[in-house]
Amino acid sequence: MTTTAVNPVLRTAPASPAVAAAHFRARLALYTDVSDVAAALASGDHPGFVLLDSRSADAWDQGHVPGALHLPTARIAERAADLLDPAVPVVTYCWGPGCDGAARAALALAELGHRVKEMLGGFEYWVREGFAYETPRGLERGAADPLTTVVDSAVCGC
Repeated sequence: MTTTAVNPVLRTAPASPAVAAAHFRARLALYTDVSDVAAALASGDHPGFVLLDSRSADAWDQGHVPGALHLPTARIAERAADLLDPAVPVVTYCWGPGCDGAARAALALAELGHRVKEMLGGFEYWVREGFAYETPRGLERGAADPLTTVVDSAVCGC
């Protein structure tokens, strides 16, 4: 009798196409990425959302996305009504993938009735992708990390 070992990837069967489509549709409704935010901000028109940096004042001063609103998560409950229009979606970000501050900020805003998305990668990936950022010294830009940027879009397929 021969048994076939199931590899770790398929040990749990993939979801049905309908379940997968529902999951990824919901995921795209909740998340956006740094490149899409940068493209929307660079379009010249109002992007249709407010970009909210939920980090501390010290982190904000180290650098932040140009045009972002600084509203630390701990202050959202007391300040959001004065600073945000509930009719305009909000995109939150924090430091990076190892930080869930953007998710906490998005939760706080959603509980106040705002439509929200989280910017995956946060400020870390904004900088790693080579986009300009603001500091007390003015605009700065580092070299793009070749692991986060793709010169040939055919390679990425995005």
